[in-house]
Amino acid sequence: MAKIKINKLTWKTIISALFLLAGIIFYIMWGITYGVWADIGIYSITIVFVIAGIIGILLSFLEEETKK
Repeated sequence: MAKIKINKLTWKTIISALFLLAGIIFYIMWGITYGVWADIGIYSITIVFVIAGIIGILLSFLEEETKK
């Protein structure tokens, strides 16, 4: 069973957080710039960044078990 260790901050966590922020900022900036909030193309780009960020953050907090 994998243990979650939240106090471990690595470069993988930082990159994942940047992906998450990039997706959210991209969606907000596109909506403000073009006034389009319901566009399937923007949803598809945003969801890739957001899901990659969330999964990356979750995976970076998992502690790997070593087999003895």
